[in-house]
Amino acid sequence: MLPLRELLATHYAIQTEEKLVLDGKEGYRQGEYVYFTISADNKEIIYMEQAALAYYLVENGYRHLAIPIPNVHGEWFSLHQDKKYIVLQVQYTQQGNDLPKGEVLANFHQVGSAYSYEPQSISSYGGWKQLWIDKLTVFETKIEKDALDHSSNYHRLLMDVLPYIIGISENAIQYIGESEKDYRFHDADQGTIAFRRYAGNLVNPVLWTNDLVYDHPTRDLAEYIRLLMLGNNDQQEIITFLNDYQSIRPLSVFSWRLLYARLIFPMHLFDVIGKGFLNQLPHDQLHEEITVLLDKQAIYEKKLRHFFQIANVETESLHIPVLHWL
Repeated sequence: MLPLRELLATHYAIQTEEKLVLDGKEGYRQGEYVYFTISADNKEIIYMEQAALAYYLVENGYRHLAIPIPNVHGEWFSLHQDKKYIVLQVQYTQQGNDLPKGEVLANFHQVGSAYSYEPQSISSYGGWKQLWIDKLTVFETKIEKDALDHSSNYHRLLMDVLPYIIGISENAIQYIGESEKDYRFHDADQGTIAFRRYAGNLVNPVLWTNDLVYDHPTRDLAEYIRLLMLGNNDQQEIITFLNDYQSIRPLSVFSWRLLYARLIFPMHLFDVIGKGFLNQLPHDQLHEEITVLLDKQAIYEKKLRHFFQIANVETESLHIPVLHWL
């Protein structure tokens, strides 16, 4: 792989001053900017749509977002040894944000919802049900095939838990299908700029363009709450986060149902199993990661059982169905 410093000099005419690490990634500084490289393995349209969102966000105050820049030929992608790369540039500032976490996310969604054009390739807005059906189908087939090809403890474990994963996923799919017929929504339910998996990213020193998606705002709420529920956080943190968010963007009944459906769907299990499909981790490490998550799953389900009570949502008066087997 071409070293970043050489790539910057050759393709971008940028002579860097020092190497540094920001948000766990290695970059090079020139003046007030830091430069990073990412390999462009996805379709070009995905990066271009993410770039459009990123430039919009920077214009609206999110200056710690690393945005793609064109090379000396005016091209967004630089080819080296048959591999495509994108260079990201971010302004080097020690950015702090003292606002409550829920408010930070709500403000971001407010800005994102004013973006005028819904992207095509990176939008999941309105499509969760079909996306989850497709994901479950692909994963079920692949897990069964891999179990025939490999006899590791990891693949045996996956086969053991596959019926559970199918069962809970189908519950989430059924719930989201029914929720999509609930028309109790309002303006805050329109699509917005969001993150692939929101983990409090907005307070990180750098935001990454390739983490951006376009979706319903409850995607970010659900993924952050999922982390809190899988961790050792007490329920007060969830309450505070939701209350702070709603002080700016109150949730509709439709939003609560989408949020609950996404928490039911075991995205955290799919994410780890997906790493195995891409050979990102050795089998023994995957076995350890999935075992830890499965051990937490009973506690996670218990928290999910009481989610609406924790969030102070009156499910009976609002006619919001809940899963009673949890």
